[in-house]
Amino acid sequence: MYDFHKGVGVLTVILLSWRILTLLRVWWKKYTRRWPKQTPQWWRTVAFHSSLYVFMWAVPLSGFMLSNGYKSNNVHFLGVVLPDIFPEDPAIRDLGGTLHFWLGYLFLAFVVLHGIDQWKVVKAFWRRLKQTFSGRSRGSSPQA
Repeated sequence: MYDFHKGVGVLTVILLSWRILTLLRVWWKKYTRRWPKQTPQWWRTVAFHSSLYVFMWAVPLSGFMLSNGYKSNNVHFLGVVLPDIFPEDPAIRDLGGTLHFWLGYLFLAFVVLHGIDQWKVVKAFWRRLKQTFSGRSRGSSPQA
């Protein structure tokens, strides 16, 4: 499971980098035409979502730092051994472990705060999910 964990981290960095580049292109097209009204609420929203993206990128990066700190603990992705991006060093390994642990929990706290902030959306999603699964379980048995 440890190699799977690292592979998910690599996949996350790849997909997230693609997502960030796409969002930056959309922002460029949107805001070069008309800049939004910069209210305190707009700035809070931009800062909060930006911090979520920073956490999403920093947690796997700190995991790479942790993995690269060991001599024979390479990161594999789809059977390919990825080159080390951090040197093998106990200090870097310790820093990576600490960052990976605390950034992961801080990211979780931000996700929970985001869920609380968007509680109406979460409730609607949960209701649709329950309806989908309850409809399948009742509808899958043959009617006599």
